[in-house]
Amino acid sequence: MTTPDDALTPGPDEEPGDGGSGLPPELERVLRGLTGGAPIDPRLAEMVQSMGLGDVDPQMVAAVAQQVQAMLAAPEEDGPIALALATDIARKAVAAQGDTLASARDRSQAAEAVDVAGLWLDPVTDLSAPALHGVAWSAAEWVEATMPVWAELVEPVAAGVGTAIGTAMRSQLARLGDEEVDWTALGVPEGLVPPGVNPAQMMGQLEPMMRRMSSSMFSLQVGQGVGALAGEVLTGCEVSLPIVPQPTVALLPSAVAAFAEGLEIDLAQVRLYLAVREVARARLFAAVPWLGPQLLAAVRDYARDISIDTDSIEQALGSVDPTDIERVQEALQDRLFHPEPSRAQQAALARLETLLALVEGWVDVVTVRASTPHLPQVEALGEAVRRRRASGGPAERTFEGLVGLQLRPRRLRDAANLFSALEAEGGPAARDAAWAHPDVAPGPGDLDDPLGYVERSRSGGDPMDAELAALLDEPPHGAPGAGGAGPA
Repeated sequence: MTTPDDALTPGPDEEPGDGGSGLPPELERVLRGLTGGAPIDPRLAEMVQSMGLGDVDPQMVAAVAQQVQAMLAAPEEDGPIALALATDIARKAVAAQGDTLASARDRSQAAEAVDVAGLWLDPVTDLSAPALHGVAWSAAEWVEATMPVWAELVEPVAAGVGTAIGTAMRSQLARLGDEEVDWTALGVPEGLVPPGVNPAQMMGQLEPMMRRMSSSMFSLQVGQGVGALAGEVLTGCEVSLPIVPQPTVALLPSAVAAFAEGLEIDLAQVRLYLAVREVARARLFAAVPWLGPQLLAAVRDYARDISIDTDSIEQALGSVDPTDIERVQEALQDRLFHPEPSRAQQAALARLETLLALVEGWVDVVTVRASTPHLPQVEALGEAVRRRRASGGPAERTFEGLVGLQLRPRRLRDAANLFSALEAEGGPAARDAAWAHPDVAPGPGDLDDPLGYVERSRSGGDPMDAELAALLDEPPHGAPGAGGAGPA
């Protein structure tokens, strides 16, 4: 597979600039890098010559080549998301926010807090995870650990955006090629397009560059979104998704300290309280094997069915230089997604909101049970977390910018009430039994009627299901075992 690096470097049997384009070797290699290594179309070479670029200083061309490689060289195997680029952008974003590495003391305190949290949780839940260990991460380390999951979640959107941008570009070029165009009125430098050239015919040369530009553009957006999120999260899985590989339980000391300072609560208490919440999430994801995959699948399902607003993209691209990635990204901001979700998206969103509410509702309940005997300000800490969620939560803006997904913690209190009711009825075992299988887990209707769900759980399930099972198990009239009518 040809990469941009390969395209910018002549092979062992290839002389630089031997493609017959008439361009300087350095410039020809740059153009071939932009077009996936294909031979230079004579019309493209003519356009470059007409702009006077044939006599450009080779050193300047080499510098441009390096910039082009850095900006557009998204390897084909990375697909629509350039993981390395997204990670690099996110790391730069957190560095600009003043990220700091965790100290040896931070690491020791995080490990101790996670161990203590596990001891406090043992008496209040049988859900467990083997060999959890606590770590203290900087925001950059959180980015490194979680970016592969973020890239996987948003990949369907990135693919859709890339296709939409290519479609919009082809539409614009085809329309411009059908009529006499005043190129200077469109902001195109005089002489850039030679007379008689149909712009639509240039798309074959430009498509490889457009694919890389689209990948780079969305990867920049992913990096910026995850970088912003990294500056806000307090713990590894605070977004309620299993994005940190187990058995790691991560605390972000700088963010935790800032959170504690705003509450005017002792830092040690805040650290322990957040550690209990994070260990509870880790235990839940480990002990309920269907939960994490269903959460991630709901996000991907929403993203996969997203409708890209091609008309808005085409309008945005018509107002900027399509080779200026930053300007393109600015022009496309808030224009990517249709405002109304499809039915499939609505179903995925309802499923995701319910699962997220159940996760955090359960975490709320077991955290209170585990922490109350040990921390004097549990109520104040719980209220602080609720206010934090009510203001949108650390993941909301990131989800909205990357997949058009607006998450609201509407049902969280209902979920907490449901788990509290289960616990009051049958103790921790009854509360945790709700996770035994996805078919018995509470649904949106159960959050509307927690006591009804408790009643059905106490009776062993839905009454209609019980009656149906009885009918299926009952032998036909006159058959053996039916009321003793058969032979003895």
